[in-house]
Amino acid sequence: MPKPAFRAGTIHVRVPASCANLGPGFDALGLAIALHDDVVARIGDDGLVLDVAGEGADDVPRDDSNLVVRSMRAVWEQFGGQPRGIELVCANRIPQGRGLGSSAAAIVAGILIGRALVVGGDGNLPDEGVLALAAEIEGHPDNVAPCLLGGLTIAWSEDGRADAVRLDVDPAISPVLLVPPTPVSTEEVRGLLPEQVSHADAVFNTARSALLVAALTGRRDALLVATDDRLHQPYRASALGESAALVAKLRASGLPAVVSGAGPSVLVLARHAAEVEAATAEVPDDWRAERLGIDPDGAQLIR
Repeated sequence: MPKPAFRAGTIHVRVPASCANLGPGFDALGLAIALHDDVVARIGDDGLVLDVAGEGADDVPRDDSNLVVRSMRAVWEQFGGQPRGIELVCANRIPQGRGLGSSAAAIVAGILIGRALVVGGDGNLPDEGVLALAAEIEGHPDNVAPCLLGGLTIAWSEDGRADAVRLDVDPAISPVLLVPPTPVSTEEVRGLLPEQVSHADAVFNTARSALLVAALTGRRDALLVATDDRLHQPYRASALGESAALVAKLRASGLPAVVSGAGPSVLVLARHAAEVEAATAEVPDDWRAERLGIDPDGAQLIR
């Protein structure tokens, strides 16, 4: 393969937050949320120049270990060559370590920028290849799929390669995010999951996951039942503490509440204005409540 020809000029990508699992849809279902990181990049003269502002700015690495940079370089490795330098600016609005897909957003942004900075990059890495590479870097496709495609996504892997289907969400559904002040480790909460679950629990979640797709796309009256889960949230409750207690309290009052991804943020899929008000009224001290729309488009190149 000939070495890639890099474009002059600046590339700007906007990527949404995402909520994975949505209760029973463990490692499969995801929802794109209208809260965005912006990444701007161009080919530089030499080395890496990286500026980060916003969420996580004090903690994000400024070297080649940065997830956006790693993802850009993964694309160029596939294309057969690296540029002489990179100039990169990240404006982060997605809270990090809160179960809102910040790492998926960084990965998708890096891949799309890396592709766009190469002449003919779209042909060398089509959209299905973007999803597959993003899932490979992330380790699972449930966040990268909605980040890339928007809306509601059902993601899976076959023969080690990720794929996804995108669906439109009932416009009457209003996501409300309840975001705590401190993060949790995704690795820590994943480590709490058992290696085996009962057949009864597997059947329970299979039925709820199927119902949840219907509930999000037109049968919102079924959302409370459809968001129940036995596969991951009960096992993670000890590490999620206040988040798990808040989900239980909201659900007991009739609100379709789940842990967003691995937590600790809580997602309420409000079905009308009264449920939005009820969800925001329950926000604990030091948490913040945000009513956000569903992002229907996913990651976008900004011209």
